[in-house]
Amino acid sequence: MTIRWEAFLEQVQERGEYDTPEQAERSARVVLALLGAHLVGEVRVQLAARLPETLALVLLNPLQAAEPLSPERFVRATAAWIEGATERTALWDIGAVLSTVADAAGDQLMERVLLQLPPGYDVLFGRPSPGDRP
Repeated sequence: MTIRWEAFLEQVQERGEYDTPEQAERSARVVLALLGAHLVGEVRVQLAARLPETLALVLLNPLQAAEPLSPERFVRATAAWIEGATERTALWDIGAVLSTVADAAGDQLMERVLLQLPPGYDVLFGRPSPGDRP
């Protein structure tokens, strides 16, 4: 089931502790554009179907990636695309967006999404694998 635009942004805004919905939307657009460059085929289509239409289009028409980014490089790329962001604030932005995406996707689809991503992305989605704790 698709999450409504307002509900998605409210969750991102709350989790990211943003002052405005516009800040939440900016983060969502950047993070989903970068994520979309890493997903292919039916998994990307199914994930997009769970998102509000505007954000689904961002996921389906991603930025181009020459190679898969490690989680660390994903954080750096996010920081580069969000004006005034640092790696630390980008990590916060990613967590707010991707944890909301994970909730919308559900466990089964998230397992398939994570299989397409380099190791370590589970933490960015707020879903560390068993045994990942320090």
